[in-house]
Amino acid sequence: QVQLVQSGGGLVQAGGSLRLSCAASGRTFSRNVMGWFRQAPGKEREFVAAMRWSVYATDYADSVKGRFTISRDNAKNTVYLQMNSLKPEDTAVYYCAADSRSFRTRSDYNYWGQGTQVTVSS
Repeated sequence: QVQLVQSGGGLVQAGGSLRLSCAASGRTFSRNVMGWFRQAPGKEREFVAAMRWSVYATDYADSVKGRFTISRDNAKNTVYLQMNSLKPEDTAVYYCAADSRSFRTRSDYNYWGQGTQVTVSS
């Protein structure tokens, strides 16, 4: 049984920072991309950031590039999303996802976390 357990998130003022965590357990993934997506009310779930576990490579949506950083802790089997200079338009439910070959294609990911709310006030 694969589990992705998310933590972090919450309410922050514009310009502030938050860090999201996603701990993976259950088995070794056959595809080694893990990523973050977000979904705002009334909008499609969109790509935020992703990384390849075995060979360090990352990808970011243009809207978050330079403000968000995806990273990993191999020993803890955990992926993080550090979010700085947050804006009200970053408000959304954030989901971690795992076991994909591609970075940005939502349907390629086989496992999803439970989602965590991030709210940025102006």
